[in-house]
Amino acid sequence: MVPLKDNNPTEITPYVTYGLIAANVLAFLYEASLPPQALNGFLHLAAVVPKELTLSFAGISVHQPVPEWATLITSQFLHGGFLHLAGNMLFLWVFGNNVEDKLGHFKYLLFYLSCGVLASLTQWYFSQNSNIPSLGASGAIAGVMGAYIFRFPNVEILGVVPLGIFFPTFRVPAYFFLGFWFLQQAFYGVATIEAPTNIGMEGGGIAYWAHAGGFIFGAILGPILGLFSDRSQEESF
Repeated sequence: MVPLKDNNPTEITPYVTYGLIAANVLAFLYEASLPPQALNGFLHLAAVVPKELTLSFAGISVHQPVPEWATLITSQFLHGGFLHLAGNMLFLWVFGNNVEDKLGHFKYLLFYLSCGVLASLTQWYFSQNSNIPSLGASGAIAGVMGAYIFRFPNVEILGVVPLGIFFPTFRVPAYFFLGFWFLQQAFYGVATIEAPTNIGMEGGGIAYWAHAGGFIFGAILGPILGLFSDRSQEESF
């Protein structure tokens, strides 16, 4: 299921959401400009490498110019391909503006990055000895979705289901769309606990545990940071 839009207008201009989308696009254009060998080196440097993160937590140097803990942030702006980027940015475009509207710009940015870090740590927990880089904004965006489902459960989501040459649309409440998405990620996460890593993440290249973890942490952090408050106008600097 792919979201197209929500029936949920905002009261502020979501500058941070726009900025995050722009940053991800620019980072991807930089990736696309690199030759294959240089790209592999760059991704190994800036993405989360679980085994190196494990060693760094144990106080063992991994001899990288970028501290491994910093990759918990930098990895959030990297993507493995155009469709990976496009899908993530679409979800961020649809759901991010309303969460930013309620949290305010600064708290929303803090919330987004924190969800991304915690999502990566969730994925790391289940693949601590993997040498394959993990990257993407999916965990942070899952956090946005976790906050959205609790703040706007009944908002109508317009979506589409790609079925070959057919693209039927549907309208469902947010709790159904996002709840189904979360259950899917959690189910696949459990199913891939024993699966070998593949192109940077578990189970066929998708970091299901990062998605599920980000969603849960977003649902927790959102209310803590004021998701249910109407003070976003005073805190939107």
